[in-house]
Amino acid sequence: MEYIVGFGLAIVFCAAAAALGMDRERVFYPAVAMAVTSYYLAFTVADGRSEVWLSELAIAAVFIAAAVLGFKRSPWIALVALGGHGVMDAFHHLLVHNEGVPAAWPGFCGTFDVTAAVFAARLMRVRASRAPSAEQRSVR
Repeated sequence: MEYIVGFGLAIVFCAAAAALGMDRERVFYPAVAMAVTSYYLAFTVADGRSEVWLSELAIAAVFIAAAVLGFKRSPWIALVALGGHGVMDAFHHLLVHNEGVPAAWPGFCGTFDVTAAVFAARLMRVRASRAPSAEQRSVR
């Protein structure tokens, strides 16, 4: 069930953001990547162990740094960070034994992250293909 909900929510979230024009802002997907990364840090509160906090913080730092780099350099980097975080969700339990993570979270979050990254990448490609070329802009 968590996979269906993650997929459906990502589609609705991304479609709504696109329809409202929110995703056209350079900061949108880097902020989404940073937000989804932060949840594991929140789950450390339930776990309570400082070594879990440090492990989660190290993992989060990698994805947050990639999101910031994506904001500064290229939105594609932020999408790779978002999708990469989804892939990491599948292996999270092998990296950190955070007892605060709900059982359904890795499946939900991983599906949401990968679906959102793929949706956004497809949308960016469609928009890029519809954008006027440099020749077309100079004719105007």
